[in-house]
Amino acid sequence: MKNILVTGAAGFIGSRTCEKLTDYGYKVTAVDNINDYYDVRLKEYRLKRLAKKPVEFHKIDIENYIKLKNLFKEKKFDAVINLAARAGVRASIENPDIYFSTNVQGTLNLLKLCTEHKINKFVLASTSSLYSGEPTPFSEKCPVNEPISPYAASKKAAEAISYTYHYLYNIDVTVVRYFTVYGPAGRPDMSPLRFIHSIVEGKALKLFGDGNQSRDFTYIDDIAEGTIKALAPAGYEIINLGGGKNPLTINNFIKAIEEKTGKKAIIEKFSFNKADMKETMADISKAISLLGWKPVTEIDEGIGKTVEWYFENRDLMKGIDY
Repeated sequence: MKNILVTGAAGFIGSRTCEKLTDYGYKVTAVDNINDYYDVRLKEYRLKRLAKKPVEFHKIDIENYIKLKNLFKEKKFDAVINLAARAGVRASIENPDIYFSTNVQGTLNLLKLCTEHKINKFVLASTSSLYSGEPTPFSEKCPVNEPISPYAASKKAAEAISYTYHYLYNIDVTVVRYFTVYGPAGRPDMSPLRFIHSIVEGKALKLFGDGNQSRDFTYIDDIAEGTIKALAPAGYEIINLGGGKNPLTINNFIKAIEEKTGKKAIIEKFSFNKADMKETMADISKAISLLGWKPVTEIDEGIGKTVEWYFENRDLMKGIDY
């Protein structure tokens, strides 16, 4: 039974990845600092659900090298999946420092400890936000040399230091670039859950831009599966995990939620943020060939499951700060 360290375990992707790892028989040690970037009640909800699984949880910030070092001494990890990160394009403009301290220094801390403890597998969560300005569909061969937000720049830096440690110390690294992940218990600052909340509760839905921008929406279970498959030996690889089909416009995403909820959106429009991207679409041929992975959840099914989850947890979600 392999012992996997998962960072960011109270997060949207981290918690689901931990659950699926235990389903596959892995031993999971999970860490998270449970920061208040968004409402901690949702993180506490995920941790309660995770407590039903054989997961050992530690409240640790990956920026805290001493606490991490003690954990690595105590445990013998076979691999590290680093899902701990400060996310959010707009928020990174307001507070870039925390993005670099977490996403870059935190990643460096983990890589140093992997080297010291001879842990040969490192999976790093990255982002499709790096592809800004590139033609779609986005291929991993794109140079991504011009990130347009501090968030994207910090993830690019994390990828770079991961390659450095692969080169110097032969750590096997797989970087997975995620494309607009959505699903039950998602982040309340992201459009899918925020839109569902606004439509269901009859509140104004804040739309930045004209809604014709499109996203390669990818369901959470598919993302968690791809992240686990990324534990396979790779050398050093960057792999897209996205829908891989025609992206959906924000306007059509809103219409799909309206159909599932039976309610009409009240839309309040704001100017398009220049740090946002007009379109994302993943070339997932590499994920198919190297990992044997492709998403199986169609957008209609995924939105339906997310809306159903919202209604089942409406009391919790009505009180969440969006």
